[in-house]
Amino acid sequence: MITVTQALSLVLENRIFPDTETVDLAEAGGRVLAAPVLADRDFPPYHRVTMDGIALRAAALEKTRSFPIENIQAAGMPASRLSNPLHCIEVMTGAVLPGNTDTVIPYEQCDRTAGVAVLKAGAAVSPFQYIHQQGTDAGRGDVLLEKDRKITSAMVGVMASAGMTRVSVYRLPAVAVCSTGDELIPPGAQPAPHQIRASNSRMLAAALQTEGIRAELFHLSDNKTEMKASLASLLENFQVILFSGAVSKGRYDHLPALLQEAGVKKIFHGVAQKPGKPFFFGTLGDRCHLFGFPGNPVSTYTCYQLFFKPWLYRSLHCSSEKQVARLAEEFIFKPDLTCHLLVNLSHEQGMLTARPCRNSGSGDLTALARGDALMSLPAERSSFHAGEFFEVTML
Repeated sequence: MITVTQALSLVLENRIFPDTETVDLAEAGGRVLAAPVLADRDFPPYHRVTMDGIALRAAALEKTRSFPIENIQAAGMPASRLSNPLHCIEVMTGAVLPGNTDTVIPYEQCDRTAGVAVLKAGAAVSPFQYIHQQGTDAGRGDVLLEKDRKITSAMVGVMASAGMTRVSVYRLPAVAVCSTGDELIPPGAQPAPHQIRASNSRMLAAALQTEGIRAELFHLSDNKTEMKASLASLLENFQVILFSGAVSKGRYDHLPALLQEAGVKKIFHGVAQKPGKPFFFGTLGDRCHLFGFPGNPVSTYTCYQLFFKPWLYRSLHCSSEKQVARLAEEFIFKPDLTCHLLVNLSHEQGMLTARPCRNSGSGDLTALARGDALMSLPAERSSFHAGEFFEVTML
């Protein structure tokens, strides 16, 4: 077996190099930018009023605090212009600042009577107050968004503001998710006492969907001949295959041997970790990358989060950030393996704090749903003390 660090390094060394494609802006959320986004004009494109009130010249305050109202400037109207420097124009939030004015007085700081605005005592006035000046956020041609960033909803707003209707992104791989085991039946079926519903494949498909990937679901029989026939089609049609089960040492765990027969190069099989020790990773040239996760649900999801997700992000030129949390109580783990401890998180005394999540092992799917993160505890130790900090992977 290899270490977790070695396994992750090998996985990331064997990333794919996807092409780019353009998608509609409405479909861009969650994808990764393949080209920078540039400003097509100044941001904001004009001096923008930020408070409802009156616009005037600040220098006029040296002569008067009473200003006849010449006009109203609403948002969406072409810019007007103040004709008399001792007058004012009513302005609305979002409007273009009228010409020949340089400050805005909020309505709360003035009284309006018979077409005249009179500033209240103590009203503060300074040039360009309550004005979002043209070009202060970005100038025309400036880079608004760097490439290789995962697109958030706020970034979609920026791109819309820059006049974009389509976006260049990295193409997502075609992914198959394969459950294995004759004990599995579809979620909607009524199981016999010796059967369980297929949950791992749906869990992986849902996780992939949050990355914008709509995976195709398959089920592989424990029958060696049938499994071999199914693998031939999968290897031909998909760039990435995620397996759940059939990679351990059981009599019906045919998958590693059948993949080798099909020409798949085994990069590694077995990682010194718990859960997920039988994890398999291999490639079929540049055509297909294969992740064989152990069949217990916590093992499957742990390997997905710790290995596949960083691989996907690296392939899409996008970084995945890690966090650390403080262990809240002592924890003992004696096997010489990296322990991926399921934890619940809270903020205590300004620090992210982790407490072990009660569970009955890697088959406890309900505990996985209650957990917030996986805390990775190093293999070189058997006891871990309250107050120590360790890396966590958010679930």
